Amino acid sequence: MKEKIREMLEDALPLVDFDSDFLFRELDSLGVTTILMMLSDEFGIKLESTDATPKNLKSLDNIVAMVERKIKEQN
Repeated sequence: MKEKIREMLEDALPLVDFDSDFLFRELDSLGVTTILMMLSDEFGIKLESTDATPKNLKSLDNIVAMVERKIKEQN
């Protein structure tokens, strides 16, 4: 799942370093919105502005954990 998310987000946001330990700092509001919308569409989960926290978007691993958590919550 991590590689799928990485490829998706790198295609949409090519200037962002998804290997950064402080990914949230590299994102502007459009980048955050893009990530939330793409993940919602791809995985059929509901992500809202309250999910756009520095903790959830700190790194690619945190993004994957957020997606996995949301998938479990829906089931």
